[in-house]
Amino acid sequence: MSCNLIWVEQGHKVARPITCVEEYRQLRNSSEQLANLRQVREGNEAAKRRLIQFNYSGYYPDGIVKGCKLPSRAFGFDLDDPEAFEEAADQLLAEPEKYGLLMLERSARQGGHAVFRREMGRTILENQVRMATLLGCEMDTSAHDINRVYFSTSAAPEDLLFVSPELFTDVYDPAWAEAEAMALQEREAHGREELPEGAHRGNKHFKPYKLVEVAFPATTEVPTSQPAMATQPLETQLTYLGIPYNEIIRKWWEMYNDGCEPVESNRDTLTFELAVNLRHICGFDRERMAQVIPCYDGFPEAQKMKCIDSALNDRRTQMPKRLKEVLSALRQERLRDDQNAASAADVQTLDEILIEDDLFYFKRLPTMPMGVKESSDAVGPSMSMPVLEIVCALVGGLASGVQLDVHGKMGWLSLIVYLVGEFASNKGSVDPIIYAWLREVIQADQLYLMQEAEWRAKKRAAKNKKDQPEEPKLPVRFLTLNNTVANLAERLANTEGKHAFSFTPEADTVAQKWKSAMSDFSIMLRQAYDGSRYEREARSVEAVNVHIEHLLWNVVMCGTPDALYRVVDNYTDGFQSRIAIARTPDNTFAPLEDSPYQLTDRRREIIGQVAHLLPLMSGQVILPKLEERSRAWVERVRQDAMRNDDKVMARQRFRVCVTAQRMTCCLMLCKVCEQLIRKYGVQGAETRLKQSPDLWKQLLMKVQKGPLLEAYDVLADSLLENALFYFRDRITKAVSSRNYQGSMGEGRSKRGRNDSIYARLDTDFTFKQAMQHSMAVKGELVTQNGVQQMLKNWRKQGLIDKLDALHFRKIGH
Repeated sequence: MSCNLIWVEQGHKVARPITCVEEYRQLRNSSEQLANLRQVREGNEAAKRRLIQFNYSGYYPDGIVKGCKLPSRAFGFDLDDPEAFEEAADQLLAEPEKYGLLMLERSARQGGHAVFRREMGRTILENQVRMATLLGCEMDTSAHDINRVYFSTSAAPEDLLFVSPELFTDVYDPAWAEAEAMALQEREAHGREELPEGAHRGNKHFKPYKLVEVAFPATTEVPTSQPAMATQPLETQLTYLGIPYNEIIRKWWEMYNDGCEPVESNRDTLTFELAVNLRHICGFDRERMAQVIPCYDGFPEAQKMKCIDSALNDRRTQMPKRLKEVLSALRQERLRDDQNAASAADVQTLDEILIEDDLFYFKRLPTMPMGVKESSDAVGPSMSMPVLEIVCALVGGLASGVQLDVHGKMGWLSLIVYLVGEFASNKGSVDPIIYAWLREVIQADQLYLMQEAEWRAKKRAAKNKKDQPEEPKLPVRFLTLNNTVANLAERLANTEGKHAFSFTPEADTVAQKWKSAMSDFSIMLRQAYDGSRYEREARSVEAVNVHIEHLLWNVVMCGTPDALYRVVDNYTDGFQSRIAIARTPDNTFAPLEDSPYQLTDRRREIIGQVAHLLPLMSGQVILPKLEERSRAWVERVRQDAMRNDDKVMARQRFRVCVTAQRMTCCLMLCKVCEQLIRKYGVQGAETRLKQSPDLWKQLLMKVQKGPLLEAYDVLADSLLENALFYFRDRITKAVSSRNYQGSMGEGRSKRGRNDSIYARLDTDFTFKQAMQHSMAVKGELVTQNGVQQMLKNWRKQGLIDKLDALHFRKIGH
């Protein structure tokens, strides 16, 4: 048999044989492998590329994978369905010799892989079909290539269920392997595979099996723990996508520290910031980071490791903006080196990684309910997260009568979403989806606008007459933002207590039209988010006077980052924190592709069905499980922000959690609609909602579980990260301004965004040590009173115990 470790070296896949069970287990249990495996199982699909991979079906006498056609005496078999895997595993483990089992493992996310003895003279596909027949399970027809690789998990008993020493005892016989290769190639060329009845070459959907096509990405990183590489230089082993880490770090200091490495006075802070970024390309592996990050200016190893540990404990997000900028700069350098084939491969792989990183939150999402799924399918994975936020704003307005209890306060599902993206970043793909959800609202508005046009015509005709036609009060709900404050306020007053909607594909419309009244616009949206009372009075009889008990208005805007800062130009008045920021992926270097994603008539019909039922739901609802999930998230972010002294993050969480809770409730409402439609049809569902006004509440309590609760964390994390991405620096600058009279005080010293005091302190520490770390982080202006207050706050928050007047112990997590 055979087992080969596969990795990428200088842009090419290479292989070396594994000769014993001990080595096989050691590789699977390396610290880097376990760290990557943990990330994959937490939902980070990008980490899957970094898992160690093996090939079991080929020989590689020259160590080169590409073009090799020498078959081994074993073959691999995918079991992608979790339930099918468990059933097959029971059969295989009961009689491993009967099936010729050599290895059985659970995969990183679902199902598993098996390796069997190959029946000589038959192709891998024929052997796979034979095994699927014996097990009565599904199979993957795309996995029959000799060079097929399998991403491994750990050597723990729950992952590696079975491994035979026979897998590693095969002796390569060139004459036999070449003869077998020729025989199998001739067999494939003449179509002599003996497949089940009804199957033929190219048919991937024959009975009695359901055949699943799965495409696994190629690996992009060399496993550093392989014994065969131990004699290579350290710099060769420690690379990311073929780029040495020391080159990445050099570019980091060049871009963010004027080319200077840290010195004694700033090495704590700068090493921590470096570690926070590098962890994303080190597999969150402590040992790898310790090897990669130098000890600057006599930095003690123990102190450096504290910085690394603090960074690893920091909240996980997408790849940070600064690190992306560094990798992009290195990408440009490699593009200029167009004569180097390895550099070209590095660039391509780096582009794939950055594109994959944009799917960080999408990969964590559970299956979406009816209507939302069709909206996501219409734009594809890269735009799914932005569309999800926009759809929630539309659903919240359509379910206008629904009020949700959030932290003990009832409120409507009012949402304001701004989709940020550079020009040509595919923002326009959301337009048809918005109109699909609001089709019935827009159709009703057209009738009202026709009545209004008739009135205007009569008004013009009776211009000089004594009797003037009375102006109708029409409940138009889809309102343009290319309007004046007075006209918009009047429209909002006539919606009959239902939500109004506004959408602009160009946020500059707002910036230009409301330029002199941007404060009014901000106030109106803030009150709309809260559903509070809105008043507008004027002395003139002709002027608009408005008294709205609850201003209900959901708004979606699209625009560039530049336009965002023209719309949101005040960072301390609460407007910014009420906006849900959605972000398009960076498609700057993405290849131009066909457009397989579109809003088909079928998808539009399904969206219309869900949108039709939402207005029938009305009443107040308390979702205790969702509330519990929200409070847990808020506490987790509070702890992170407190340990890093990050007041901007701590402040943002208060409204992010509310917005995420409203959005999750919108998803749950769509799930209720889905259940009713599947069970009764659209008409039947409508009838039952009218006959039983509280039916939706009962169903809503039942869908408040697992997958949709997980969506809350994804939404909240995404909203928080986007808000900090665009506004952190501006908020910090605003609250540090002498003109700001907030709770932080005038002339507040500026703190580094990633500074950590709490995490750097030992478990047992003294007041003097707390003072020293505070001065290192915040500067020499730190006072004893300030440190005493910090320690007092930590005690109140349950983070430390006071042992005596000058000694403390950490008890927080």
